[in-house]
Amino acid sequence: MRLLISVTDAAEAADAAGAGADIIDVKDPGAGSLGRAPAEWVRAIRGVTPPHLPVSAALGDGPFEAHAVTRAALLLSECGAQYVKVGLRDTTRSAAVETLRAVRGGLPPGTALIAVGFADAGRACCPDPATLPALASAAGADGCLVDTAVKDGRGLLSWLDEAALIALVADCHARRLLCGLAGSLEADDLPRIAAVRPDIVGIRGAACLGDRVSGRISRDRVAALAHGLTVAETARGRAR
Repeated sequence: MRLLISVTDAAEAADAAGAGADIIDVKDPGAGSLGRAPAEWVRAIRGVTPPHLPVSAALGDGPFEAHAVTRAALLLSECGAQYVKVGLRDTTRSAAVETLRAVRGGLPPGTALIAVGFADAGRACCPDPATLPALASAAGADGCLVDTAVKDGRGLLSWLDEAALIALVADCHARRLLCGLAGSLEADDLPRIAAVRPDIVGIRGAACLGDRVSGRISRDRVAALAHGLTVAETARGRAR
């Protein structure tokens, strides 16, 4: 499992990379769960991130106009994002597939498209997260991420139980899709997350001193999360 840490600037990126993050994610937390990353942020963060660490970038929560989001995805790719994430809030399955197909068609080879669904689907007015792998596969995406749309203290594990998460990860892997889990995850959640074996675990709030919007990434907190994820994964391997 790889630890993804969401950052907002080059200083936060350097701290996260130096403390053990495996993927540096760029988003504007003040603009929503997947607040769109300005191109200049992505360019600056790619410039300070070690070449061996991938950079991902958020395109927003949705809904989208397909042509506009396709152009935005291409721009962020040109700025150095190796993954682009498209949120599927306030949309239907058919509209989500259409948007993802448009983005996929506009991206260069080597840039991965991640479809982002929401565990609190009723509040996000989006497709059920259980249907996300099939939706992403139909659209030609490279992976799925399940997050929470509303940041009110109820995290991923408040909405989806272990059985649902195991089924989601298994469905992604059966379709050869990456699977990421996020959504107000805390250090204490890592053993339960490790038990379902996603490819990527995404965190911002628990890596910050202060809240996810006005707080700043803490090198110590990222290091503790990286260590905790390793310990949880190792413990799970021994228990098998």
